[in-house]
Amino acid sequence: MQLRYLLPLVLWIPSVAQPPAPSTASPDPEIVIPANVTEVVAPTIVRGTNRQLVQGVQLSDFELYDNNKLQQITADLADEPISLVVAIETSLYVDGILPKIEKLGLLLSDLVAGQNGEIAVIGFDHQTHLLQDFTSEGARVCSALKNIKPGSSNHVLLQAVAESVRMLQHRPANRHRVVLLIAERRDKGSPTHLREALTIAQEANVTVYALDISALVAFGSQKAVQRPPSIPTTAQHIPAGGALTPTTIHQNYYLGSYVPAFVDLFSGAYNSFVDDNLDMLTRFTGGKQYMIRTHASLENAIQSTSQEIHNQYLLSYVPNNQDESGFHEIKVVVKRPGVEAHTRTGYWLSAK
Repeated sequence: MQLRYLLPLVLWIPSVAQPPAPSTASPDPEIVIPANVTEVVAPTIVRGTNRQLVQGVQLSDFELYDNNKLQQITADLADEPISLVVAIETSLYVDGILPKIEKLGLLLSDLVAGQNGEIAVIGFDHQTHLLQDFTSEGARVCSALKNIKPGSSNHVLLQAVAESVRMLQHRPANRHRVVLLIAERRDKGSPTHLREALTIAQEANVTVYALDISALVAFGSQKAVQRPPSIPTTAQHIPAGGALTPTTIHQNYYLGSYVPAFVDLFSGAYNSFVDDNLDMLTRFTGGKQYMIRTHASLENAIQSTSQEIHNQYLLSYVPNNQDESGFHEIKVVVKRPGVEAHTRTGYWLSAK
């Protein structure tokens, strides 16, 4: 089966010379490069009433809507082998967590990559480091993780995402491309912006999963804490006339949609308020974020990630509404009783 890719709808690229050289010009000017849409891939998980993953759903059982318009699904690419990049924060703050991460090599090889899968490993503090290029040998992955050393105080999360995507873009076209981030949710020092990281990830049909180790770093491995909203309450989107209460905040940002933040991000309204980069990256690529509160929960999160990756339906379609600029919401429905589908929230399409 030939794997088709989502070409960039709008590619936002910092206009920086390569290699970088000193300049008196304003930093990070941005340009917009329009491109034609061919096919969109929507990674989809189906769950039953007991929240268990549902297998064996046929292509004819799915209905996919793009901005509420029914689309023709052209393929389910779920059986493709996996290419996985594991990107691990190696800043000095994760020194106490690294011994546990070092033991995850075989678990990643056996559960995540699976048969015919391949894994690459990078680390990142103030810069990215290739620890292991793509390999199908679990021993090499284990060796790479055991050689991780804590580095500087910065952690260029978004730069690591961009580098991971670039590595995956060079893999054969018939592979399911996945990035697994093991990091804090905030970026510290990246030249790459969240908008750029999201754009290139969606362009390459990369699904991002994330293990958020912020609680382990900040509060220790045994203390469970409720993370605050990733957008300050004064900046949150509330319908006209609505009250900004703990209930509305929870509904909109823990149970509800991050669409307003995504739209603002791509329309240039703001970028600094989005400090939970992991959540935005996973929601809008079809992956999932796991909050890691204890050392033991690292392994549980990897097992859950493996189950999701190997039970995803990769539904591809050519949008029949490409004349509609702005945010395109994706919704998948399964024509079976007692099941529910979950997919990426949507994508951004620039005006032509």
